[in-house]
Amino acid sequence: MTSLQSNSRESHTLGVAAIGYAFMGQAHSNAWRSVANHFDVPAFEQKVLVGRDADAVAAAAAKYGWSESATDWREVIARDDIDIIDICAPGWLHAEIATAALAAGKHVLVEKPLANSMAESEDMVAAAQAARTVGVRSMVGFNYRRVPALALARKLIADGELGTIRQVRASYLQDWLADTEAPMTWRLRKETAGSGALGDIASHAVDQIQHLLGDTVADVSGRLHTFTTERPGPDGPEPVTVDDAAWATLSMAGGAVASVDVSRVALGQKNALRVEVYGTTGSITFNLENPNELYYLNATEPIEVQGFRRILVTEPEHPYISGWWPQGHVIGWEHSFTHQIRDFLLNIADGTDPSPSFEEGLGVQQVLAAIEASSAAGGATIPLAVPAELTHNS
Repeated sequence: MTSLQSNSRESHTLGVAAIGYAFMGQAHSNAWRSVANHFDVPAFEQKVLVGRDADAVAAAAAKYGWSESATDWREVIARDDIDIIDICAPGWLHAEIATAALAAGKHVLVEKPLANSMAESEDMVAAAQAARTVGVRSMVGFNYRRVPALALARKLIADGELGTIRQVRASYLQDWLADTEAPMTWRLRKETAGSGALGDIASHAVDQIQHLLGDTVADVSGRLHTFTTERPGPDGPEPVTVDDAAWATLSMAGGAVASVDVSRVALGQKNALRVEVYGTTGSITFNLENPNELYYLNATEPIEVQGFRRILVTEPEHPYISGWWPQGHVIGWEHSFTHQIRDFLLNIADGTDPSPSFEEGLGVQQVLAAIEASSAAGGATIPLAVPAELTHNS
């Protein structure tokens, strides 16, 4: 790239469109609105928020800081003033929107999971690879990679502070479906959600295991279960066609063994992503309900002083924290989305490939599909072949 091209890129204000304005749309909008207040990022503008209900999306756009609203995502993708498409729509729409946006030369950020099926995920990877050859970037929104405490955990593991990793435990427990009378939603229908707790929250757990260890899953054994088989709908009871909870044992290619335990009916657990990593010379534990804290045990210390030490991850030396507040002034769940937007914008500006890539998203989908297949086969062990696309990603 010539200096003239570089200067042109740096001076260009990137136009951003977000598709979806509910839970994830609000979280992403908050990140777009705050990222430039705290980090040096390329110039961008929150151009347009897209949704199906014209009045509702217009109100959301005004509230969330978007210049305008629209109801047709295809028209928005075709606009010359839009450079980035942020997909916060439900999973059944991911593949159609993402492949169209990439073909139109737009950079794409898409919420996890990548898609509702392996076939859709593979189509998205092919589109991302074709777009990458002409400098168009894409990323999957596994935002918990950008929680400073978990980013620090990855660094400790990569630096060898835990020695050889033997065992990992990852659980993600919520209780928003514990009430059997909770109403039916699109998240409880397989045709719209793809899966239940498996795709919704086990995807985060699997991504954390592979990302923290820098490793891939070699085989899985799993089970899915639906505790409440029907829910109240507008026209009477409707069948629930996805899982409420999932369990799995994962053998890692590097030799570690990991367990996954997820539920949306774990009464009293609100958003408890817990990660425990046990090595030969150290261990770490983390709970998302206390997101600023990482617990670390150094087994090379004398036994009489060994124990888990609480690290308050709010020092400017910690990942991402230099953009925020003085030491001890904690940050929250929403900041992981701000960090995600920050990294994505810097990748676009630098001409580098974001992570997690669509290939990495496909890798997670492969594990989830194997867990589902294992459950259908009575818990049989299902081997995984590492996708060829993953061999060049780290």
